[in-house]
Amino acid sequence: MPRTFTLASRASQLAQIQTNIVLATLQEAFPPSATDSYAFTTSFMSTAGDKNQSQALYLLGGKALWTKELEVALKEHHVDMLIHSLKDVPTVLPDGCLLGAILEERIQSTWKTLDDLPSGSVVGTSSVRRVAQLKRKYSNLKFLDVVNRITSDIAPPTLYHAVSQGALAVEVRSDDVEAIELCKKLTHRETSWKCRAERACLRVLEGGCSVPVGVASGLAAGQSGEVLTLTGCVTGIDGKDHVEHTLEEVVTSVEDAEKVGEKLAKILMESGAKKILTTSMKTEIDG
Repeated sequence: MPRTFTLASRASQLAQIQTNIVLATLQEAFPPSATDSYAFTTSFMSTAGDKNQSQALYLLGGKALWTKELEVALKEHHVDMLIHSLKDVPTVLPDGCLLGAILEERIQSTWKTLDDLPSGSVVGTSSVRRVAQLKRKYSNLKFLDVVNRITSDIAPPTLYHAVSQGALAVEVRSDDVEAIELCKKLTHRETSWKCRAERACLRVLEGGCSVPVGVASGLAAGQSGEVLTLTGCVTGIDGKDHVEHTLEEVVTSVEDAEKVGEKLAKILMESGAKKILTTSMKTEIDG
């Protein structure tokens, strides 16, 4: 009898759209056949992050806010695949869980420029990263924590995006061989390498939703192989202190890409990021 895989995600409109994208991709990759077929269904639930939209993200407990309830359902075999916006996924997953697939990134921004806003205009966002970076260039604007958050990024170098911004990921149980095999059809190699490099950087920096870490990455053909370009920055909450660095290195595997991310993080830490992060965390605790 064919197995039915349940794809689960948050109940938000965007999360449901993203889940249906993955569902359609799986159905296309594994159509019903006379000899072998899979069935796919969906399940949606509200997480702690969905239930509290009135406070800034950095006051609510970090990225696990979006994933914890879903991961409990996964580990208890109520569902089989979790569909995430990868930027919301902690860089260290619970035991028994792994990232089975990272899909092609789909960054779409409706923002063109902030330069034309009159002095004193209010920009609403609950992201410390966005506020910190934007304050550096737009000291004439006001930034407030509001429910109607900025959900699309202005392009670098004005605003570096969050780690893995725009990419979808599928989380599965580490012992679910069938699910892991299905995920191979979903993975977009270029996006996967870039995102895993960014996540490796963030993991070393020990950052998340609660700290102002921004990145930009690219993967292109070079004379001696594929070249990964990775930029990372850490910005003080007031926008005054800022550390930024870029690495360009040839990579031949996802492991190489992750090593570039780790190397970049160490350079940032040695260049002043550690002090900025420590101050940022102290400000959150005192605030």
